[in-house]
Order: sequence, then structure tokens, then C-alpha cells
Amino acid sequence: MVRGKLVFITGGVRSGKSSFAEHYLMDAQAKRNVYVASGVAVDNEMKERINRHQDDRENYPVAWVTIEQPRHLEQIIPQIQYGDGILWDCVTTWLANELYEGQMEEVERKLYETIDQLLETAKVLVIVSNEVLDESLSKHEAVKLYQKWIGTIHQKLVEKANHAFEMEYSISYQWK
Repeated sequence: MVRGKLVFITGGVRSGKSSFAEHYLMDAQAKRNVYVASGVAVDNEMKERINRHQDDRENYPVAWVTIEQPRHLEQIIPQIQYGDGILWDCVTTWLANELYEGQMEEVERKLYETIDQLLETAKVLVIVSNEVLDESLSKHEAVKLYQKWIGTIHQKLVEKANHAFEMEYSISYQWK
């Protein structure tokens, strides 16, 4: 069996990451387009973002299967079919959901195992994340911990990826 392609996309808030990722996946012509959403509608701003993303996908000429998975990414594995295209949006939200729920070393290990398992089945896995490390390290311990984990995870995802993009003002820059 051929391993699926891993694509990592990062960028600032409202930089065009999700739209770029959606179009990238649709161009891959996978069997199904699967959108794995990590966001939880905890406030009005997040509800609006989730609704906007859902509306965007409804306007595309292809169907999307949506899986709401804010934590425990490994639970999506049984729902993925051979030849699927997967868009996971996004790592930063998922990490915020997972960060205080357990041992991060174990969470991180499961993340990479899950990605490897998904790539055994999927044609392509597109992972979206936010670039939150452009600022200096926070003085707050909880934020510093988050910055440490997201930085480590980003580096390892780019290392595993076939392609890595950074979005700025809806313009993609391919770094790998």
C-alpha cells in the first residue's frame, strides 16, 4: 500500500489557511473529502467562525464529510476510508483542548501514531495550524507551556510532511 501525502499549512489568524487547505484537498481528487474540526463553540466568536467554515464548504462543488473531534484525534481512524482526503483544522485548537487533560508526552505520541495510521489509509492528509510563535515567549507559565508544545509539534509535523506551506494575506509560501 502507498503511504498518503502529508501537507502542513500554517499562518496567522485570517491569513487564508482554511480556504487554501480546502482547495488543496479538493484538487487532490480523493475518494471523499473529510473535514476534521477541532473547534468547540464556546463563545459567539467561535460559533461565527465555525458557521463561516461550514458555509464555505457548502458552497463548494464537492461534498464534505465533517467529523467534530476536539480531542482524541485517534478516534477518527475507524471513520476514514481508503483513498479519503482529510483536512484537519486545526492543531492549535486541538492542543488547547488537550493541554490540561493529561500527560502531554502521551498525547503527543498518540498524535504522531494517529497521523501515521491515517496516512496508511488516506490519499492525503492536510493539517492546518496557526502560527502563534511570532511573538516572544509569554511571561505566563500556562502560555509558555502551550508555546513549547505547539513549537515542538509544528517542527515534528513539518519534518514528517511531504509539503509545508505558510499563508500570509491569502498568499501561500511553500517552505518544503
